[in-house]
Amino acid sequence: MKILAFVALTFAAVVAVQQQPPGISQPIVEDCGFGGSVVCVNRYAAVLPYHFNRSITSLAADYDFRNTSVPSAPSFSLLENASFVVFDRARGLQYLGSNPAYEFMFAVGDNVHEAPVYVPELNKLFMSQLPPVVAPISTMSQYLPQLVIDLNRQPLALEEYITEPPIFAPNGGVYHDGRIIWASSGGFNSSVLNGTEQRIALHAVDPTTNVSTVLLNNYFGFYFNNMDDVAVHPTSGDLFFTDPDYPWFNGRVDTAPQLPTASYRFNPATGATFLVEDTIDQPNGIAFSPDGSTLYITETGALTGSIDPAVGPGTKHYNTTGRRSIYAFDVAENGTKISNKRAFYLAQDYIPDGLKVSREGLVLTATGHGVDVLDPTGQLVVRVQTNHSVQNVQFTGERLDTLWMLGNKGISRVHWNITGQVPR
Repeated sequence: MKILAFVALTFAAVVAVQQQPPGISQPIVEDCGFGGSVVCVNRYAAVLPYHFNRSITSLAADYDFRNTSVPSAPSFSLLENASFVVFDRARGLQYLGSNPAYEFMFAVGDNVHEAPVYVPELNKLFMSQLPPVVAPISTMSQYLPQLVIDLNRQPLALEEYITEPPIFAPNGGVYHDGRIIWASSGGFNSSVLNGTEQRIALHAVDPTTNVSTVLLNNYFGFYFNNMDDVAVHPTSGDLFFTDPDYPWFNGRVDTAPQLPTASYRFNPATGATFLVEDTIDQPNGIAFSPDGSTLYITETGALTGSIDPAVGPGTKHYNTTGRRSIYAFDVAENGTKISNKRAFYLAQDYIPDGLKVSREGLVLTATGHGVDVLDPTGQLVVRVQTNHSVQNVQFTGERLDTLWMLGNKGISRVHWNITGQVPR
């Protein structure tokens, strides 16, 4: 009997050992220096020891890669407090540079902060503050002032900024030809916004006088849905913008969507608007490669809701199996021909929201509580981990090597060797 018991225990131990898949790289995560703020993930953690589990994100709770439970790999816990996670060691450490730094700058409310635009001549960073989801209509006028950080002054301060006339709910922005281009994402009649009616529109703002002008506010009489984000083609100067349904889901408009979700090109010289793409469920972030030959658009269909006017606004829900990818497109004929849609990257966390392309051709996307840095093939090189959600990002500074990250509950920045494109 003792022999049988011994054999049974030995067999159980062998089975337990065999349950771990061969091919695990050890350590899975290791400290790459800088006092633990930078960690390296070996071989992308392609093989994890059993039993591992990652909880599913919902609107009530956020989970990202660092929250994965891997009790058989103690080194995995190094991810929890790291600011930078390097997946491609050679290139990632090069892009971080000799002194990478993450700084939490401002605590803000639990509402979206978006549309960051850097004006290099003034060395100021402008951004928006959107009303909370399904906020009372009576409070909407409180969000006519937007925000600005004067980077010339110390200590840095987050101050209110209001244009003349005011712009309600800018959701995307870009600096072009000496003006801030803000894509606004809210629309109410005059009884709501201090006696002025506003509709979803493209606006141009002179940052020296603060005077704003409407460039576009309709598609042949239809209200746009959102004008979520905006980019400038580097050679033609045409404005490209995405148009999902989020203002209706978030209660920032008084009319249900009238157009299908789509992305557009707008020619400021002629006033003509062109349909660019209409196969993405909820197009969101948009950006060009430095030479203008590739267009990137994020798909955030995993975060959606009902557009039925009978249901009403505020019906947003999140499904992790929904579409949450970045797509790339070929661009030709001076930005007038967009073709060859192809999948580029599946967001590892929540949805890929704001989008920027660096001078080096790296694609940066705001995803959940962080920013993913991808090479032109869609390979994840580095992730910045934040203690707040990130909806959009913007490069600032003389070398454009400081990245500001905006979202719910916080605004932060990083210093590294990745640089932004020079505004045109």
